[in-house]
Amino acid sequence: MTDPRVQWTVKDHIAHVWLNRADKLNGLDLAMFKDMVAAAKAIRRDKRVRVVILAGRGQGFSAGLDFKAVQRSPMMALKLFLKWPWRQQNLAQKIAHCWRDLPVPVIAALHGPCFGGGLQIALACDFRIAAADTQMSVMEMKWGLIPDMSAMVTLSRLTRLDIAQWLTMTGRRFDATQALEYGLVTQVAADPLAAAEALAQDIAHQSPDAVAAAKYLFKKTWKKDTGSALRWERWVQARLLGRRNQRLAMQQGLGKDQGPAPFQDRSLF
Repeated sequence: MTDPRVQWTVKDHIAHVWLNRADKLNGLDLAMFKDMVAAAKAIRRDKRVRVVILAGRGQGFSAGLDFKAVQRSPMMALKLFLKWPWRQQNLAQKIAHCWRDLPVPVIAALHGPCFGGGLQIALACDFRIAAADTQMSVMEMKWGLIPDMSAMVTLSRLTRLDIAQWLTMTGRRFDATQALEYGLVTQVAADPLAAAEALAQDIAHQSPDAVAAAKYLFKKTWKKDTGSALRWERWVQARLLGRRNQRLAMQQGLGKDQGPAPFQDRSLF
């Protein structure tokens, strides 16, 4: 039996997820699409998980869609593109957007190539920590296509319109330092996995309900009108107040407990 295209484990409330097709620079074939969506679904059900680190095995995060796999299986494009009427996303969009839809924060640790679909997966994460050698590209223009794996949602929230159009219409490559300037990465680090782990530990020590609520609130309110944002603030806060994890955080904040609070597993969102 071949190894799964996506591997994941949970330790100390942190899910470590690996794109596991190193011999193909983690190129996205149909099995990779299915395995990644399945991993995200399983992590959503696991209430122990408070934060996710997403990384790629081998020499890079992901070189994007495996076009040779598409040529070998013409039905693959159809399976990726078609959408059931009652669903919001097709499979191509879901492989990236499933990380944005998770109720817990997702940190992408990037190195080497991060092209096309690989970049769109990274953009759908909550944080992106990149090694200096990371090379990125909205590469779909090279194939006479436009990005269609949720980039229109994520690019509009991360960078300016002219930058998004420039990168999309030219397909130019850019490095981690430029990506930081464009707002597409959170941090450039010598060891992105170690930096991602440090950030994950910081988040995992907070109330998992409050962290999930914060992600949910930003998703619902970012770039929305003031009245709508204020209404969401009130509603989400009302769901947190008085819960056990909120009371534990309050006790810790008041100095009544020593050390990290013994938070219960996430119960919201």
